[in-house]
Amino acid sequence: MNKLTHFDESGQAHMVDVGQKAHTHRIATATGSIQMQKSTFDMVVSGSHKKGDVIGIARIAAIQATKRSPDLIPLCHPIALTRVAVEFQTDEKTSSIQCTVTTETVGQTGVEIEALTGVQVGLLTIYDMCKAVDRGMVIKEVKLLEKSGGKSGTWVAE
Repeated sequence: MNKLTHFDESGQAHMVDVGQKAHTHRIATATGSIQMQKSTFDMVVSGSHKKGDVIGIARIAAIQATKRSPDLIPLCHPIALTRVAVEFQTDEKTSSIQCTVTTETVGQTGVEIEALTGVQVGLLTIYDMCKAVDRGMVIKEVKLLEKSGGKSGTWVAE
């Protein structure tokens, strides 16, 4: 088992030194979903929500969140993102909306946290905009799908 890198030899938390790592093209993709009542789902998909374009606002929130990850995650490095893509897919059968975020950089550390943060905030934005009509929404299965770049190479979820 690999040791946890965010702790020094004495067990104190610290930000990992990435200064000597090579600059490589790094990509990460994460996903998650939010399940809701059918009536809430229909309102979001049809665009009839009185607050406006729920998915459009959630997309902007997800993008903003990727850029603010170091402000939210204490030991996360601030990195220059070169691309953020946010996609939403609706599933009428389950009354759910899936959010997938892909982040990219050319740098010394990965972009997994940024992708995962984007997914969470995108889904939380949907929850926030719809909570007045459906407090029982469930955010679930937020996970990293794949990452590439850096010394550890490519990883793909099973």
